Amino acid sequence: MPGYMEQDVELMRQAIEQAKLCKSVDSAYNVGAIIADANGSVLSKGYSRQLPGNTHAEQCALDALDKTQSLAHTTLYTTMEPCSKRLSGNTPCVQRIIDAGIMRVVVGVREPPNFVQCTGVELLEQQGVHVVFVTELDAECRQLNQHLAVI
Repeated sequence: MPGYMEQDVELMRQAIEQAKLCKSVDSAYNVGAIIADANGSVLSKGYSRQLPGNTHAEQCALDALDKTQSLAHTTLYTTMEPCSKRLSGNTPCVQRIIDAGIMRVVVGVREPPNFVQCTGVELLEQQGVHVVFVTELDAECRQLNQHLAVI
């Protein structure tokens, strides 16, 4: 498997299960996120709109962590490319990931251009974050957002 391990596939499957908890709306994607340590132990989970205030999956997973914990050797798994711009004015998930010190992000699919032109992967890579796509779960990640026209 190029660029990813079997552990990445299993943890992405868990992120997909998180995304299935989302209530579908016409104005947002259904996304799930998992943060795991270097051994693959899940530290936190999140999904879109889990918390009030138009929250994103990565934001919810980050907010669920112990704030004193170093995240240098953790991986964030997300079913869709982390946002680089938010129409709500909230801090984009890419910035949250960089600020948290996470240095590896595993992505299911790129963000389609329904709402904004996303450059999350490029911004993460510019900051030295290693980004990997789990291509074998592409269809499962896209299926999460079948309620939106371009998916």
